Amino acid sequence: MAGISTLFYILLALKEIRIYNMLGSDGITMINRDTFSSCHPAVNFLYFALVLAFSMIFMHPVCLGVSLVCALAYNVYLNGRRAVRFNLLYMLPMFLVAALINPAFNHQGVTILLYLKSGNPLTLESVIYGIAAGVMLVSVISWFACFNAIITSDKFIYLFGRVAPSMSLILSMTLRFIPRFKAQIKAVSDAQKCVGRDISSGSLIQRARNGITILSIMVTWALENAIETADSMKSRGYGLQGRTAFSIYRFDKRDLWALLFLLICGTYIALGAILGGLRWHYFPTAGGVGLEPYPVSIFLVYFALCISPVAINLLEDRKWKALQSAT
Repeated sequence: MAGISTLFYILLALKEIRIYNMLGSDGITMINRDTFSSCHPAVNFLYFALVLAFSMIFMHPVCLGVSLVCALAYNVYLNGRRAVRFNLLYMLPMFLVAALINPAFNHQGVTILLYLKSGNPLTLESVIYGIAAGVMLVSVISWFACFNAIITSDKFIYLFGRVAPSMSLILSMTLRFIPRFKAQIKAVSDAQKCVGRDISSGSLIQRARNGITILSIMVTWALENAIETADSMKSRGYGLQGRTAFSIYRFDKRDLWALLFLLICGTYIALGAILGGLRWHYFPTAGGVGLEPYPVSIFLVYFALCISPVAINLLEDRKWKALQSAT
């Protein structure tokens, strides 16, 4: 049941992250004063691989709370008011829906609160599990929002272009498609509005026709853009054996220390989970490991892992302000 729920939430996260508006007027993802994004792409990708995997696997309440707080903090740091607006408009309702749906269909647990009209019991354990599932869903979507802002298409191609060139190109085009499509459809809609042929002009039938026209334009644009991109990459010899490529990314000492930090934290947390330091169950009764020394050490390392980009950025902001005040 937990595995199916986790897969369902992952699919929802991948779909919902497309709604998130982190775009400038040119349709390019915006990153504000983020020092962590300047690290090597391998460091960025390993960090998100760890936090996303741990967020979807660990169901201990402390781990869920740490993941949620750190994901929201990093999301707000990257996107400011847009992240706050997105959390209030989408995350909060989604959390409530996830928390309410689970008790309606899941009746496991021994602590019965009341009986529904259908005769099924409403249990305390199902309510707690619904809240935990909602927290996990919100944290995963927030991490994907940060991932979408940091792991750009050029970083993705740099990491996987030689291993799987065709797959990396397709994934890169997919990641870029939604932002570019939103920017292009806005431009087309504004152009149609200038000639009185947008979806807000005319009768209902005329609005429908205008909407179909805009959709037809966008479909044509998308197909032509895909063909042009494929021809462009083919003419450049993309994917050919022995082909070299220019890269602006260099792995320096800072990246080495960051990579070692991520590997040590990830290994310690994974071993702690294997040894039962993060054990928690919701059925038939909610319970698991408490705030004992060893689990607390895992929680602290997990928090250090999740909050590391925000800590790096705040430290760099402090240094920058100190330099400005000194001059």
